[in-house]
Amino acid sequence: MQLFHAPAPVRSKFDSKRLKLLMLSGIVASSPIYFVYDEIKMTIFISHYVYSNITMTITITNHVLPILIISLLLAAIFSVTGCIDNETDEDAILKIFHAGSLSVPMAELEEKFETLHPNVDVQREPAGSRACIKKITELDKQSDILASADYTLIPTMMMPEYTDWYLAFAKNQIVIAYTDDSKYSSEVDQDNWFEILRRPDVTFGFSNPNDDPCGYRSVMVTQLSEAHYNDESIFDDLMGDNTAIEMTLDNGTYTAVMPDSEYIEPNTKKIMMRSMEVELSSALETGEIDYFYIYRSVAVQHGFNFVELPPQIDLSSVDYADEYNTVRVKTANGNIVIGTPIVYGITIPDNAMQPELGVEFIKLLLSTEGQNVFIDNGQPPIVPAVTNDAEKVPAELRALL
Repeated sequence: MQLFHAPAPVRSKFDSKRLKLLMLSGIVASSPIYFVYDEIKMTIFISHYVYSNITMTITITNHVLPILIISLLLAAIFSVTGCIDNETDEDAILKIFHAGSLSVPMAELEEKFETLHPNVDVQREPAGSRACIKKITELDKQSDILASADYTLIPTMMMPEYTDWYLAFAKNQIVIAYTDDSKYSSEVDQDNWFEILRRPDVTFGFSNPNDDPCGYRSVMVTQLSEAHYNDESIFDDLMGDNTAIEMTLDNGTYTAVMPDSEYIEPNTKKIMMRSMEVELSSALETGEIDYFYIYRSVAVQHGFNFVELPPQIDLSSVDYADEYNTVRVKTANGNIVIGTPIVYGITIPDNAMQPELGVEFIKLLLSTEGQNVFIDNGQPPIVPAVTNDAEKVPAELRALL
């Protein structure tokens, strides 16, 4: 149902005995209803807005009880059209900035949400999670929802200036994706994947750690592999010697130091690097690369083969959180990211234009229907979702935690 600006109620030439202008207050506080009537005809107007299908003309033979007649008409109208105070749901745009790895489940949720809210246009902008947040914090772009592949980016990059709460709602893990056409695809497994990537004729990819959590997690996984496989040269052979990423060691903690993106200088004969991890999917499909580091959910969604790495290094398990914490990445802007289990976070930024619709979308995401979307796409939901501060979470979402 479309809303349009209506002209002010038209005053006819009838005298005061035949023309009355009344306001019914208390029915819709934010949109008082005006109507004009005479002995013959009456027209209903709704303040500055009027539903296009309820402007009407009727015949009145007895105007002794005009208010009763109007009330009955309005009651009938409201029973069909619903409450008029749904302007947030009419011709609205819901903007969502989200991690690229959420593209498939978010597309499915978008379709479901637009079915429930046919006058809402959900506009999604997938990108690396850090890049998504920078749109808000550095470029002053407006978003109604921010969904990150790393929940820790919300408190470290957005709070308290741009939001004061978040929900952790889904998990993931890093895998090594490949196709049947990848070199040595019949040999690669959990025990030798790094040996396969070492081979001089093999190419592989990972996303830019300055832009994307999957990128810095790829670096972490590679460094964690050294202790797990008792091989101290895995990081240097795969990444250190093929990029300008420098790994340092201090008191048992490894820190990968990222240069500015233009100075990472990947060896393009060996490595492909892109801002967002899902951009590497097409490169794998076309054979430009043989393997790439990616989230398990994305590999499942694209139908890729993948090596499922040991939980000691794949960043999937809270049981190995202490091991993960031994690896860090210092991004080019100076932020230090500590290795933690992969957990996705979501919030409504303070600059949201449609926060109420943002709440409704997150309610769908957290519902059983929304959880099944993530399960079907290879990404386990966190049930119930957890938060940093329940009192700051919108009241309608609190009941779902």
